[in-house]
Amino acid sequence: MFDVFGSVKGLLKLDAVCIDNNIFKMHYKATFIILVAFSLLVTSRQYIGDPIDCIVDEIPLHVMDTYCWIYSTFTMPELNGVVGKDIAALGVGGEGTERKYHKYYQWVCFCLFFQAILFYIPRYLWKTWEGGKIKMLSLDLNCPVVSEDCKTDRKKLLVDYLSLNMHSQNWYAFRYFGCELLNLVNVVCQVFLMDYFLDYEFTSYGRDVLSFSEMEPEERMDPMSRVFPKVTKCTFHKFGASGTVQKFDGLCVLPLNIVNEKIYVFLWFWFILLGVCTIGNLCYRVLILLSRNTRLYVMRSRSRITPYHQVELIVNRCQIGDWWVLYQLSKNIDPLIFRSLMNDLARKLEGKESV
Repeated sequence: MFDVFGSVKGLLKLDAVCIDNNIFKMHYKATFIILVAFSLLVTSRQYIGDPIDCIVDEIPLHVMDTYCWIYSTFTMPELNGVVGKDIAALGVGGEGTERKYHKYYQWVCFCLFFQAILFYIPRYLWKTWEGGKIKMLSLDLNCPVVSEDCKTDRKKLLVDYLSLNMHSQNWYAFRYFGCELLNLVNVVCQVFLMDYFLDYEFTSYGRDVLSFSEMEPEERMDPMSRVFPKVTKCTFHKFGASGTVQKFDGLCVLPLNIVNEKIYVFLWFWFILLGVCTIGNLCYRVLILLSRNTRLYVMRSRSRITPYHQVELIVNRCQIGDWWVLYQLSKNIDPLIFRSLMNDLARKLEGKESV
């Protein structure tokens, strides 16, 4: 089992240079890893048993299993009663007027992997647009133990770069903010994608599972068994000896749905958490864009050992792109070196009448 997830371990590695925030990482790292791991789990049949086992007379079992896996199985939702007495399982009994076909289980592993790719797209776009800018600017300044000559040279180059490029870096910030917005759009679209994939059962799935646990035992109707039935029916047709078509009804057990139902319960709660955190982060980002005082407060918290008047001078001179570059640098440069950088930058800005 551990060999199956060996390829996922490399995704847990933290980046040496931080160019985003923890909410962004929840999308391209945490959610991406979760979806890839679930996809691998579903495809690893040898660890969870056969995906389907069907019982029918006169038809070889392996033929019936293959046929029902390819052409899907069905239940009859209007069939209710006592399991073991009136019906064999929820929606499985005698003849029913309505059939609900379950085809999604063939595609769960592919859908999960496709979703993982979608969650990585904003990260790919931002990493491409960012182009290693922060890594180059913070080179040799992320460690407190650095030679004085090297530190002085690197700081001078950085101060010159920041002052010369003042007011010309807004697109750098707006591209990142656009990727954060894309994260929210992606989460919302994926909720509707899974709802369509599960025959419009996903949006209420987690809520129904919670309600089920609070119901009286005699009134319970497990929503997980409704969405991911473990016992279904399958009809096989073949020609008889006289050339007439014969119909064989089989009873199929789907062990794979035991895993699928737990996966989508987890995803329901995870997507809610992810959506709430993303909306909160975007509200914070709007506040950053609109309020200079908020930017001043945030930069002050990132450089507490820098004199307040210097931080205020720098923030007042900066546009949103300049502020964002400084904020990114503050996460990747040693605090003592960042204080010295802010001092040098403030003095350079004070010596100019205009930027």
